[in-house]
Amino acid sequence: HRANKVLYIGGLKMLLSTGSSPWNHRQIVLWDPEDLSEPLYEEDLDGSAGVLFPFYDPDTQMLYLAGKGDGTIRCYELSSEKPYISFLTEYRSQLPQKGLGVMPKRGLDVRSCEVFRFYRLVAVSDLVEPLSMFVPRKESGVFQEDLYPMTAGNQAALTAQEWLQGIDRDPVLMSLKPEARVENPYGEVSPDKTQLGQLSSLRVQTGPAGGPVTNSYQYRVEKDFLREQLAYQDAKYSFNVSDLSGWQPDETQSPLMTYCCTPHCCEPEENPPPKAETELLKAFYRQQEEIRDLKEELQHRDMRIAQLEQQMKTRVRTAL
Repeated sequence: HRANKVLYIGGLKMLLSTGSSPWNHRQIVLWDPEDLSEPLYEEDLDGSAGVLFPFYDPDTQMLYLAGKGDGTIRCYELSSEKPYISFLTEYRSQLPQKGLGVMPKRGLDVRSCEVFRFYRLVAVSDLVEPLSMFVPRKESGVFQEDLYPMTAGNQAALTAQEWLQGIDRDPVLMSLKPEARVENPYGEVSPDKTQLGQLSSLRVQTGPAGGPVTNSYQYRVEKDFLREQLAYQDAKYSFNVSDLSGWQPDETQSPLMTYCCTPHCCEPEENPPPKAETELLKAFYRQQEEIRDLKEELQHRDMRIAQLEQQMKTRVRTAL
């Protein structure tokens, strides 16, 4: 097992690694941190070459495996008893993903039973697609206590100086129930005064002649910086997203889901629909011309394909 990603499952005291087998099959393996001589669980998934990114939700003990370069996200449930891992469902898309981000738990829609939300960076277009995982319940508008236990909040449990001194604390928990307030058991963490002085000194900026920064000068600096970054990105990633000749769609089917996976984004309409009758007629005739041109183009391509097939047959006959 060649591991690419390793994830520590804190609540279950396990290590999960994703990688490949000696036969280049993608694998997931569960380990005991105190005994790495033999894995607790091992499973071959498929023969793809993309890296598997593991995402774990300690509140629901849900594991999500997303592959780079494909459109599949698998959902599992982990437990401390054998067989340790149970497959739930998977999400399939014809649009491959290049990377994924995750929404913090405090940003989920608890009234619709949303338990996880991805942000898929689609590889074939400039699109970041939100993808939500829902647990179907009869009463979706009611807060579900079993789905949303106390989770890590956005308050710091200790300062950087306390961490350097070796102090260890559990994260400050918060409730996802609307209008619920949980007090910080450690008290409010006050930042160091020396750090505040350093930050306040960094706010003092000067312009090109040593004077104060004006809005116009700051705007020019930000504009030049943005132009430089865009030029760098265009030079580094120079490709045409409209060229999809090398991309093959996978034959996907909608799985029988226990957990619903719903991409809740839609691209805005570039042109609003016409309202007047004359505009509708113009749009209709324009579409008719486009359809006629497309039919002619398809006919020319069919003729070209037939010519190429005939040339191939002739070459095969001459070779034999």
